[in-house]
Amino acid sequence: MIDLHVHTKNSDSSLTVEEIFIMSIFRGITHISITDHDTMQGLSEAIALGDRYGVKVIPGIEISAYDFIRDKRAHILGYYTKPQHPALDRICSDLVERRCRASHAMVQRLTDAGYDIVWDEVEKYARGGTGVYKQHIMHALLDKGYCDRIYSKLYYRLFKRGNSVDTPGLAFVPMQYVDAVDAIDAVKQAGGVAVLAHPGQFDNYDAIDEWVANGLDGIEAYHHSHGPEEIKKSLDYADRYDLVATGGSDFHGFYGEYAVELGCPEISTECIDKLEKRAQNIMGQPTLLWKPEY
Repeated sequence: MIDLHVHTKNSDSSLTVEEIFIMSIFRGITHISITDHDTMQGLSEAIALGDRYGVKVIPGIEISAYDFIRDKRAHILGYYTKPQHPALDRICSDLVERRCRASHAMVQRLTDAGYDIVWDEVEKYARGGTGVYKQHIMHALLDKGYCDRIYSKLYYRLFKRGNSVDTPGLAFVPMQYVDAVDAIDAVKQAGGVAVLAHPGQFDNYDAIDEWVANGLDGIEAYHHSHGPEEIKKSLDYADRYDLVATGGSDFHGFYGEYAVELGCPEISTECIDKLEKRAQNIMGQPTLLWKPEY
């Protein structure tokens, strides 16, 4: 079984890279891509563990982007991207820094509102990763007895984004994301294959025509947020534009909004072959062009 969308403690999952690989063995995973948000920090460790456990690792990342034309969030997956490439580092380092500032402000708002948490307590849940996410804040609140799970009613009350008829949550702090076109371009500059993640979740279908013209290579058709209608729509776009149709669990462990298991039975090694071929065409030579250090 294959999974091309998995998160670890390097971003917003509750599990370490090694814990993901141990779980992969029990799930029968043969190919996996660690696609942490805005970082490839755990790639070298993943490749070493893949060698140990007999799991093929596809280098990956998920960039937190935005469709400013249509005012919607958008996530761009990058496969076979070269880690520490300047194009990726430039946008991802900014994203990590902005998220850190936003998270610090969120914690301060909660402290000011009388919640019994402080930054140092929250930060320990993110130790070893690239920064504090809302899940880490909720973990601290859970341990203090304010809720019984991460994605509880309290989560939505504190962090809802708000709209024209509803005010934002008490602790919501807006964060500036990168333009989706810039994210696609960064992935391509880093030699990677740019794939639109879970388009049904953020309703990104209207942007696909434009993003294909800007280099989009694939679309994540199989995702837990997609029902039959979203899967069919995604596959139709894949056929129309010769996009690679991918899939993954979007696994976040204990921090996941929904209970999902590792693995995406709908895709096969044919999908991997197509991604590799795209990467070869972009770079003009075989994939995995760099030697990981571990």
